[in-house]
Amino acid sequence: MMTTLLFPSSPVFAEQSALRLSLNTVLHQQGTIDGAWWPRTRDAGAELPALISAVDQRLGRAVLRVGLHVDAWDDIPRRIQAPDRQVRVGWFRSADPRLITLSFAGTSPISLLVIPPRTAAGPAMAALAGAAEDTFGVRPADLLRAAAPEKSSPGQDGSASWENEGGRVTEPDLEPPATRLRPVTR
Repeated sequence: MMTTLLFPSSPVFAEQSALRLSLNTVLHQQGTIDGAWWPRTRDAGAELPALISAVDQRLGRAVLRVGLHVDAWDDIPRRIQAPDRQVRVGWFRSADPRLITLSFAGTSPISLLVIPPRTAAGPAMAALAGAAEDTFGVRPADLLRAAAPEKSSPGQDGSASWENEGGRVTEPDLEPPATRLRPVTR
């Protein structure tokens, strides 16, 4: 399987060197991540136009809608101007804050892992490469574990953590210890 990586160290994609994106060449597998994106900021209005343009060009089809977690981004617009269309942006609290979903006409959407902006270059590049490989059954947390933000403490980059069992967003360092789930012993 061939992997496509778009980031500064790739000479093949020098014209798109400002965008840090990887896409798996085998898209739309149920339960997988279809690639990864490493934005420079959490400003959705500033970051999404370049992502939409690159995905349009790379896949040869037009992104029609973007879905993202409302608490993971700043300045989320309702629409993004793209060539010959407006791309609708939906924000949700029920989505995984580590993923962004791109929808197209007539085909399944793709999910991209969002690498936190302040992640160190080495771990971020590893996560970009890992997300473009066979990711069937791989959880976003597994790929991001190696790509921890530079300060390596949860929540210091302003992102929330996804509490897997309860399906809600939590800030681990801000949640009082008494409210955390503990194993039941008998």
